[in-house]
Amino acid sequence: MPGVADLSPSGPRPLPGSGRTAVVTGASSGIGAATAERLAVEGFDVVLGARRMDRLTALAERIGARALPLDVTDPASVEAFAAALPRVDVLVNNAGGAFDTRPVAEADLDSWARTYDVNVLGTVRLTKALLPALRASGAGDVLFVGSTAGLVSYEGGASYTAAKHGVHTLAGTLRLELVAEPVRVIEIAPGMVRTEEFSLHRTGSQEQADAVYRGVREPLVAEDVADCIAWALTRPHHVNVDLLVVRPRAQAAQHKVHRETD
Repeated sequence: MPGVADLSPSGPRPLPGSGRTAVVTGASSGIGAATAERLAVEGFDVVLGARRMDRLTALAERIGARALPLDVTDPASVEAFAAALPRVDVLVNNAGGAFDTRPVAEADLDSWARTYDVNVLGTVRLTKALLPALRASGAGDVLFVGSTAGLVSYEGGASYTAAKHGVHTLAGTLRLELVAEPVRVIEIAPGMVRTEEFSLHRTGSQEQADAVYRGVREPLVAEDVADCIAWALTRPHHVNVDLLVVRPRAQAAQHKVHRETD
């Protein structure tokens, strides 16, 4: 119509992550790998970090990402990783894990130290190393993959719950410290997520790992958490998702899980 502006799009809209570089740690499996794949679909330039370069390289080739070796428990590895990144807009702190189910009275302090080092100290190392680049981006995001274990304690999980409580506090403190800066701080806290390795590493046997999910009709899977991460990162930058707790419908609380029986 004469005199009416043409509001039709001139071409395809850019993807939400176009022009932004996203770093995903612990990206060789589980939630990290699923997140990397999802962010690539969203248009991010994805950088994968983990120790197992065979897995990392295969994933990078499949999704069009860049793979770099990273051990968050090794300061030299973190320094080299950060030096190889000319730009960072998003940091997904996913590297972590649980390594035992012992009660406090039988605590293996080596396991406690390992759990704390990878979940807390490693996360601090990498966040500290990449904060200058995140600030320089003008619209940076630091996302912590925490856990409902960081919000509620339970028997047999003291080493992991203590570490994830540390991650939760780290996210909250960093958000306060960066409130005047163009960096969002986001925490995603999943409940029961069935992945190929998490419970296996924690329990030490496939039989015990399978028992964790026995009777649970639909536990979360890695792609469910990746979906939440992608959603939080693609909100307008003035929208900060402080904490998103996500559980399967069958898990009403840490200790309340519906299990179906034959």
